[in-house]
Amino acid sequence: MSNIAKIFIEPEEIVNFLKAKMSLRKIYEEILFQRIINSSAALKGVNVTIEEIEAEANRQRREKHLEKATDTLAWLSEQLVTPNDWENGIRNHLLAEKLAETLFSKDVETFFFQHRLEFEQVVLYEIIVADEKLAQELYYQIEEGEISFYDAAHRYHIDEQCRQKCGYEGEVYRWSMQPNIAAIIFSIPPQHLIGPIKTDKGYHLMIIEEMIPAELTVNRYQEILHQMFQQWLVSELEYLLYSS
Repeated sequence: MSNIAKIFIEPEEIVNFLKAKMSLRKIYEEILFQRIINSSAALKGVNVTIEEIEAEANRQRREKHLEKATDTLAWLSEQLVTPNDWENGIRNHLLAEKLAETLFSKDVETFFFQHRLEFEQVVLYEIIVADEKLAQELYYQIEEGEISFYDAAHRYHIDEQCRQKCGYEGEVYRWSMQPNIAAIIFSIPPQHLIGPIKTDKGYHLMIIEEMIPAELTVNRYQEILHQMFQQWLVSELEYLLYSS
């Protein structure tokens, strides 16, 4: 094991440390979530095979470039876990994934199409300034070609990190925007200057570089499935606490 494990720590010390870090409740919840997963999987006949555990272990080894068994053992030692601990963790992860599929795989597509608009995205650039007059001046300067949008963002955006990125906000979901702003943004073609729009952050000028239509990709399927599963776990935990 790692040298750090040679220094003994009392279990009570660990609990007290988690309490001081305000992290104990989260650990309690995770343990109770795992109990719920284990009991529900047993009721549904969901299980994880040795072959599935081995396949996931091999995937993790490849990801971490652990080519030899000794490399894997050294890595586990540094994490203060045994190979059996590692396999149990893999089992728990795979069991949760398989239970989520069993419970909600048929509902994901329905949910997606019912909420399709929310999954639309745009590639967004914006400038936020504190002063309305400056926002109007920048709008006209950009429209007249006196300054580019990206130069203006680099000079005037109130957030330093955004200035460094010339106002780049990335791929933004419709659901993450204020409804009134989303209604404007998704009604205007890309590359058109939008604004100024006032929010509690300041005055916004925006350009949409690209519209990204909603598609049920593999990643989005997993996002929706994970969200449904987490909501189910929370509701099951609330029922468990209430019935206790």
